[in-house]
Amino acid sequence: MKNMFTSVTRKLESDIDSYLDRVSSSGLVFLEGIKCYLNGNLARFEQYNEQMKKLETSADEKRREIKHQLYTYMLIPESRGDVLGLLETIDDVVDVCEKVLAQFSIEQPQIPPELTESYRELVSLSANALEELVKATRAFFKEIKLVNEYINKVHFYEHEADKVEEMIKYSAFRLPGFTEFSKRVHLRYFAEKIALVSDTAETVAERLAVYAIKRKL
Repeated sequence: MKNMFTSVTRKLESDIDSYLDRVSSSGLVFLEGIKCYLNGNLARFEQYNEQMKKLETSADEKRREIKHQLYTYMLIPESRGDVLGLLETIDDVVDVCEKVLAQFSIEQPQIPPELTESYRELVSLSANALEELVKATRAFFKEIKLVNEYINKVHFYEHEADKVEEMIKYSAFRLPGFTEFSKRVHLRYFAEKIALVSDTAETVAERLAVYAIKRKL
């Protein structure tokens, strides 16, 4: 079984692709937004923050539209529950991206130059994990044999993000000249929030792996 949509409406296939496009775009906006913040370009960062809010709303609307189609027209009944569960959990990743940018906008953490590159690496790894999750999800619907290949990449990027997160947290409490405890905690907090994108992507990937096994049976 390669393409789940062989015998069902192409409208559903198109809508799922459209939804995943929005998820993918969320990862890119998340990445570029944080990079702008780290570069001190706050005006551009706020543009990305607003764009993320619109993407999150648009993704929610498209997900509800897909859900309506699945139940109203009784499409892919043997896998409908898995498809809905997958889309619901993927939406969690988009929510995390939106909330992280919002928190940066509200709290405006002070990132010292010594850690800027590490934060940049961390956000890149988290965004990569999200993008590989999107690829794995597309494969679930169209080329299921490729799912595990992409899931393995999600695990890789999440593991690498964990290592960078720990390094940032360790360094945050040992930087000379950065003595305010509240600022050190801020650095730790935002490292955890950025890494949460890759953590959430991995959680979804683990569920996707189970759904893929069920489809192969």
